[in-house]
Amino acid sequence: MSAIAREAGALLMQHFRQHLKVEYKGDADLVTAADRASEVLIRERIRQQWPDHDVLGEEQGLSDQGSDYRWYVDPLDGTTNFAHGFPVFCVSMALERRLPGEQPRRIAGVVYDPTRDELFSAEQGRGARLNGEPIHVSQIAQLKECLIATGFPSHKRHKNPNIHFYHQITLHTHGVRRAGSAALDLCNVACGRFDGFWEFNLNPWDTAAGVLIVEEAGGRVSGFDGSPFELNSRETLASNGLVHDALLKEFQEVFAGRGLEPLPDPREYRR
Repeated sequence: MSAIAREAGALLMQHFRQHLKVEYKGDADLVTAADRASEVLIRERIRQQWPDHDVLGEEQGLSDQGSDYRWYVDPLDGTTNFAHGFPVFCVSMALERRLPGEQPRRIAGVVYDPTRDELFSAEQGRGARLNGEPIHVSQIAQLKECLIATGFPSHKRHKNPNIHFYHQITLHTHGVRRAGSAALDLCNVACGRFDGFWEFNLNPWDTAAGVLIVEEAGGRVSGFDGSPFELNSRETLASNGLVHDALLKEFQEVFAGRGLEPLPDPREYRR
């Protein structure tokens, strides 16, 4: 998996250094030639080594062979950053095993950041690593001392409530960052750079690898109500575990509309 991710990352960097052709799926959701080329490469490498495995990728959808194994592939997480020349993007790959009578389990995952040559990896029950060295979540236990990450949707922003959560959590933490790659945000929780991360409406290929890496690094991932994380839940809350309950309380308060600080009036600020 690591070798495939590195090869796909090298391909992305070739495109990154060239003039890009950008196409828009919707009002603000875009795709580049690099997305497609990266996924084609990854699928071909998987097919060469594991021809009967299923693959679910962002660009080509599901190739269902009826296998006990399914890959989740995001060939370029952070497409908007990539298209604008902002060097925060990655390749994300996870492998899930589906045995009869058992819940599907993600057994391995890799996330490769080609701009920094950082390869995050995890195998179920064997911990998480960055470029081969073990990584662990942070030990910060006070929410007010935490650096948290989030993400905003590329389209239908007006229907997403995240600005309210961003505002409240900014007030109750040391800061909130929005870098534009959910997979890398999760990996940065895993290695202790961030203490938590949340985002609405993510897809399975966005989270499959990163969630496993967080969990294997000692962190916790759940829904916004504390329920067990599910790939199709479209709610992702990850943390070092120590501040998870505090973050859940913040979400509970915001959803209930309690104790909300009003957004500042720009007219008052101008005066």
